[in-house]
Amino acid sequence: MGELIRVGMADMNICRAPDRITTLGLGSCIGLVLFDINTATCGLIHIMLPDSSITKANYNPAKFADTGIAELIKRLTQSGVRSGSLCAKMAGGAKMFSMSGSDIQSIGEKNTEAVRDILKNLRIPLVSSDCGGTYGRTIEFDPVTFRLKIRAIGKKELYI
Repeated sequence: MGELIRVGMADMNICRAPDRITTLGLGSCIGLVLFDINTATCGLIHIMLPDSSITKANYNPAKFADTGIAELIKRLTQSGVRSGSLCAKMAGGAKMFSMSGSDIQSIGEKNTEAVRDILKNLRIPLVSSDCGGTYGRTIEFDPVTFRLKIRAIGKKELYI
């Protein structure tokens, strides 16, 4: 069955079958998997914010959609994946806070929109997604089956 590779918050990693890759605690964050069916290779990034230009403390590319996706693609191509053969699946982007008049309530929506726009601009097809809602998620991707398992408290396990 291989090893289970863990990706932390504002982190990324890549893996090859038979290993699997996971990230926990996706609230407003996005868990984005980029995968190549030809090489059974994938990368996972746990994105916290949509755009690195919102802060000067943008030293961690994995924290942001704009810098993180580019870095993940770079790592995948360095491992032998052709960028033109990548597909994507994603989950997260929940509305975890409801404070009236606060911009924080839409961060999940902004993250989702930013990732979708970047993928569209890069011509990477988004095969499936499970975004929104008001609950957190844990995801696990298997590059053998290309299925993304999504678990959430009080919800039925979902495969996309």
